[in-house]
Amino acid sequence: YQIVYVGHQGHEEAVGTMAVAPDAMHRVESAEDVRALADIDGPVAVLAQTTLSHRDWAGALDASRERWPEVWVPGRSDLCFATTNRQSALMEMAPRCDAIVVIGSANSSNTRALEKLAHEAGCPAVYRVNSVDELPAELHGVVGVTAGASAPEELVEAVIRTLDPRDGVEEVRITDEDEYFPPPRNIRDLQAAIEVAATVVAGGSLTARPAVDDRGIAASDVLEALRA
Repeated sequence: YQIVYVGHQGHEEAVGTMAVAPDAMHRVESAEDVRALADIDGPVAVLAQTTLSHRDWAGALDASRERWPEVWVPGRSDLCFATTNRQSALMEMAPRCDAIVVIGSANSSNTRALEKLAHEAGCPAVYRVNSVDELPAELHGVVGVTAGASAPEELVEAVIRTLDPRDGVEEVRITDEDEYFPPPRNIRDLQAAIEVAATVVAGGSLTARPAVDDRGIAASDVLEALRA
């Protein structure tokens, strides 16, 4: 296969992926880039940087299918489910907001995509912040808050507390995320050890090894247990 890779120039994921098979890969960022590619001999596959906006991916994919009707694409989207869900929720709430705060670093591709989408959705004021200290003083009216996939939950909660909304907080939910990624063995062992320690403190057996349901345990919960 010759691979058309939809990804941003200089992004770490794109650089690493292109390095796997540089002679067989053609990086593009848009439908226009796909149409401008030189003719490709042989079968063509299309892959995506996982943190692309859905719009960027859809446009490049449609253009690829127009050029190569037999193009191969993965059976399941390459796009990160967390990135896609955040973008969908943002598009749902943006028309109702006087301003939107996007939490995340400037070098985060999915954070920049959220910022771009908020502007495209017509929100009159969009601010990207990396900390509570960067919140602008002039925020007023209905303020939407979203965050890049790697932004810690604690930072999101701190931003909401600082905004101190007078009329409360409404959570915009467009789907229930039920994807499950089993943690590495050493993390599972750590979780079990924490449970054993808690059992012993409560008067239980030291040899008991409780079954840990890690589907309901966030990484922040494990870190908090370690600090305790």
